[in-house]
Amino acid sequence: MFENIQRTPDVVMIETKQASQQNGSEGMFFLGDVSVQTIQHEDRLTVSVTSLTTPMKKIRLRWLFSDRLKGQVLGDAWERSYGDLGWQNVTPYQTLPWYALVNRDDVTAGYGVKVRPAAICSWQIDPEGATLWLDLRCGGDGVLLNGRKVTAADVVFREYNGIRPFDAARKFCRVMCTDPILPEVPVYGANNWYYAYGHSSAKDILADASYLAKLTKGLSNRPYFVIDDCWQQERYHADGTFEESYNGGPWFPNELFGDMSSLARQITDMGVLPGIWIRLLQDRDPEIQDSWRIPHTGMLDPSIPDVLKFIQKTVERIGQWGFKLLKHDFSTFDMMNRWGSDMLNEMTDDGWHFADKSRTSAEIIISLYQAILDSARKYGMLVLGCNTIGHLGAGLMHMHRTGDDTSGLMWERTLRMGVNTLAFRLPQHEAFFDIDADCIGISDKISWEYNHQWGDLLGKSGTSLFYSLKPDTLPREQEEELAQMLRENSMRRTPAEPIDWQETTLPQDWLLDGQYVSYHWYEPWGLSVGCANASVWEKVWKEVSKGL
Repeated sequence: MFENIQRTPDVVMIETKQASQQNGSEGMFFLGDVSVQTIQHEDRLTVSVTSLTTPMKKIRLRWLFSDRLKGQVLGDAWERSYGDLGWQNVTPYQTLPWYALVNRDDVTAGYGVKVRPAAICSWQIDPEGATLWLDLRCGGDGVLLNGRKVTAADVVFREYNGIRPFDAARKFCRVMCTDPILPEVPVYGANNWYYAYGHSSAKDILADASYLAKLTKGLSNRPYFVIDDCWQQERYHADGTFEESYNGGPWFPNELFGDMSSLARQITDMGVLPGIWIRLLQDRDPEIQDSWRIPHTGMLDPSIPDVLKFIQKTVERIGQWGFKLLKHDFSTFDMMNRWGSDMLNEMTDDGWHFADKSRTSAEIIISLYQAILDSARKYGMLVLGCNTIGHLGAGLMHMHRTGDDTSGLMWERTLRMGVNTLAFRLPQHEAFFDIDADCIGISDKISWEYNHQWGDLLGKSGTSLFYSLKPDTLPREQEEELAQMLRENSMRRTPAEPIDWQETTLPQDWLLDGQYVSYHWYEPWGLSVGCANASVWEKVWKEVSKGL
């Protein structure tokens, strides 16, 4: 039903000019000193690029279909998703980062590239053909390959007949990634962000960890407590002031935290594994030279070898303190100066470049992820990437935060950023990495009726469950329910499947360990979109409903 594109493209364009295919050189395309080569293998089509002096920016490959394509299409996201994933009609002008799935009747086709390519890759699917964009830029300028040949991408296509689209998606993710690194046991626990929001201390963290230990008493697979943004020097100054607008380094503890080795040891002694959050590319450390920074953003430039050494020294210091999970955050924004929701058809603006102009952005990003992993491994730390690029990080991080932040304040945000990303990126779970769809943010701003459902889904999903809650603030019955969620999540489970994911962007019907479960996500008054005072509407509803 769908055409295999693991063949020589019908059209190859370099920037805006069509390359020529010379006689006797099938699979080779030329434009000046630039050459593009496509080599067919049994399981993939390798696309290689070289250039002598021409700065390389983008290449466009197109395969024409003999019959008009029809069906529903599902793409991925550049980095985290932002509540924007879902099946839709064929939309020719839509950019589909990394891969695209097309479903019609009981047949699903996958168009994609293998993980860790040298180009930033995206698709456009239209009724008459499939187009693959290969962004080879270094930052926003052309890369200077100087005769070096790079494998821009390994293109893969598969067609699956007679199976559900979700099963097809899972199989296709395993085609794109054959070498994931996965945690040995399920990773779960707690994080302090969605109740503390940066205001915390070592004393608070120990109370958090003690509460987690109580909730998980007797479980053989021990939980992680992840200290989020709050512990670093520049959050709290010596005079006691809190810096709201800056969440970078130097990555040493502030006065409210003191000896991090002691803190990690005390958490460990409670039977909880210590984890920690960090933003490695934003740093005011005086050891950093001005030449190490990206000029227009001031962030660290990971294309510079000394920067990678500095980052590795920071990661190793955290490992020496005794932490067992490293959550590194913000690196995509800090390099590309855009959030994924603003990237549209490309990840960054034109007109800037990394210091090393001889490597593509994808190559530089991969080298950053590799450097972090190499240092973390020395101390047995798991690596959790947040605001990272899943297709470049697969095989280089154990876990991936697959969506933007959920919330302890707005239920609608948890639905959009949590339920949506869980449903549509679940096929990547245990194929690229273990996925983390983010926390249950527990507070009096969100009804337990709804948070309980989100926690129940996470607990039974086979993916990670982390909660965020001020200790000893839940009623006993709710505390017992939370403990049950953690107990379920501590055990290896069959990954969940969203049943109605082709009908809605917020699936309600799920297959969980062979059981069909339906959730009721919506308040009687509807979703309070972008509204932080949803509790006001709840009060209004209670008054109105008295007369119903």
